[in-house]
Amino acid sequence: MKDIKASVIEALIEIVGTESVFDPTSNLDVNLAANLDADFEGETNHNYSKIASKIACVIYPNTQSELSQAIALANKNKWKILTSNLNWGAFAQFNDLGIIVNTSRLNRLIDHAVGDLTVTCETGMKSRDLQNILAKSGQFLAIDPAYPDKITIGEIVNTANTGSLRQRYGGVRDMLLGISFVRADGELVKAGGRVVKNVAGYDLMKLMTGSYGSLGVISQVTFRLYPLPQGDRTVIITGEAQTIDILRAKILISNLTPWAIDILSTVILTKLELPRLELPKLELSSTNPKLGLILRFGGLTQGVEEQMRRVSVLAKELDLEVKAIEGNIWEKIQSLIWQTSSTSIICPVCKIGTLSDIAIENLLKISTEIEGALVQIHAGSGLGLLRYEGCDRAEVRLAILKVRNLLESSGGFLTILEAPSNFKDSIDVWGYSGNARELIIALKQKFDPDNLLNPQGYIG
Repeated sequence: MKDIKASVIEALIEIVGTESVFDPTSNLDVNLAANLDADFEGETNHNYSKIASKIACVIYPNTQSELSQAIALANKNKWKILTSNLNWGAFAQFNDLGIIVNTSRLNRLIDHAVGDLTVTCETGMKSRDLQNILAKSGQFLAIDPAYPDKITIGEIVNTANTGSLRQRYGGVRDMLLGISFVRADGELVKAGGRVVKNVAGYDLMKLMTGSYGSLGVISQVTFRLYPLPQGDRTVIITGEAQTIDILRAKILISNLTPWAIDILSTVILTKLELPRLELPKLELSSTNPKLGLILRFGGLTQGVEEQMRRVSVLAKELDLEVKAIEGNIWEKIQSLIWQTSSTSIICPVCKIGTLSDIAIENLLKISTEIEGALVQIHAGSGLGLLRYEGCDRAEVRLAILKVRNLLESSGGFLTILEAPSNFKDSIDVWGYSGNARELIIALKQKFDPDNLLNPQGYIG
């Protein structure tokens, strides 16, 4: 193994250089640990310990050409390839010798067409860095992902990691105008372009989005942009669940245009500790417990204030409590969902889906099934997040399976995004029961016939 490993490292050094090839199994100095960043923080977030003996090295390509050459060499020698993508979903595992490709050095801004409201960048760029650049021109990328400070653009696309802004702007697929990726054979492929009206060819952007790096290594993307708003206001409305559901329906069929409209469990509202907001305790025995509806409005200041006034009138007509919120409460909600836990706590974070018309009904059932769960559901799409903490793996597993069965019985789903590796080993992470499995496997076979890219890290 050592001789093979040494030859792999030597071959890759010829492509990317000595400073861009690292052995993660050796004693790491401070600088190298910094270079590896969050890729190997530990067993809680990554499956490093299970694949370490099979990793030949970690490489950091500096250009798309280097990335293409490295993937081509791996394909020629049938080395497995793991790409950095948050490690959501199933853990990609190595049964044979493999390499890890980290695209964090592919972080260049290629083009920002301010007048056309488009931006092209490499996928190793951090989301926050891109937003800061765009803000200087009064623009932004309408995606509010998990871990906004450290997540890369490539990780966002690989996992279709969007957030509450989906209500107004759509998902990651709706933002993408063009994409470049390296196939499993090392060929660089481009699709789409740098203009908003682009309908030429097959829409590979939608296929690659949410593919978890199993079909190719994304290297460059082009996004559509939007102007930063003059006004940006948030309001939280609380009250009995049935009345909140009535308000939700009224807003969705009205001509109000919230950027975001989410249903929040009482557990989240309580943990937010908002001053002067009366938060009654959730009574699981009650047939109509109390929940929250949070809305965000953006745009011209006058228009935002008018929408805030109108939604307040609707809420007060139903005797609901209304409170305008100052500060970035959306990041606070994200931090509650994605907070790190001690290693003794089993804390899966799941993506859930339900029909929007029964979202509140299902949220209440979830709260009854697993008391203490944090639940956030986008009222328009029915997509959402669930976080549940527990100390006993078997109990947490049983609770998650109960919620999955509950959602599936009404046409929904539950997928585990983030959890300790030993927990993921004990459960079907995807929980997919649809009829597209054969199609997914066929696509994987077409794009990656030797199953080199993120093996076992996809539905199939």
